[in-house]
Amino acid sequence: MVEISTGTAYLEKVDGEADSYVLHVNGVPSSSITLSDPRRLDFEYLDWMARIIDVCFAPGPLRAVHIGAAGCALARCVHASRPDSRQTAIDIDAQLLDWSRSWFDLPRSPALALRAGDGAVEVETFREDSLDLLVRDAFDHDIVPAGLTTREFFSAGARALKPTGLYLANVPDPGDHAGLRAEVALLKTEFDHVAAASEPAIIKGRRRGNVVVLASHSPIPDVDQTLRTAPTMASFLDSSALRSRLGI
Repeated sequence: MVEISTGTAYLEKVDGEADSYVLHVNGVPSSSITLSDPRRLDFEYLDWMARIIDVCFAPGPLRAVHIGAAGCALARCVHASRPDSRQTAIDIDAQLLDWSRSWFDLPRSPALALRAGDGAVEVETFREDSLDLLVRDAFDHDIVPAGLTTREFFSAGARALKPTGLYLANVPDPGDHAGLRAEVALLKTEFDHVAAASEPAIIKGRRRGNVVVLASHSPIPDVDQTLRTAPTMASFLDSSALRSRLGI
């Protein structure tokens, strides 16, 4: 266990695996990393995100920003899949970024730049229409920081994304869809197209879990087929299905 700016972090070795680890931040599992295989994403929602990215973008490099870096699992995957990409990973905890760089031998800038700061502030620094991909996967313990759920944050993200760009967010859902409904409502004020993906039981409110929310200025491709072949099968809700499910 090591001290970080916001508390403590430690690496848990995965039993039976040669080089797989789970990074815990303040007691919460925050990243799963396999050093020899950056494309392996053991957290189900990250696997869904990677699959969504591959469907939504043609092969080739991306300009991507990740808000909530932790171990940079998704950024490592994008780098492996699209090696000429330019990525920036932002985290509120400067010391955590230093440890992640040391533990996981992350790509160097400009392939992957690490930036310490508040994502709600840092998103304002990116030029208009400059990003292909904006990912929000940031938590304060087990909740999303309030500053990353506001209309101002979504508006800044919408400005920074290209017309064909994609916003992806990990939204924790306890089963009542209250937070999910609030975020989707705000996103619809800034983006023309909003969709979601998750396990059917989570979507139906039968249990808690992660929902991946997608937003774009352009139509979002149907990613249902690739999600249904994931190790943890997920369902895709396009704008119409999401509106029907959430009532907004």
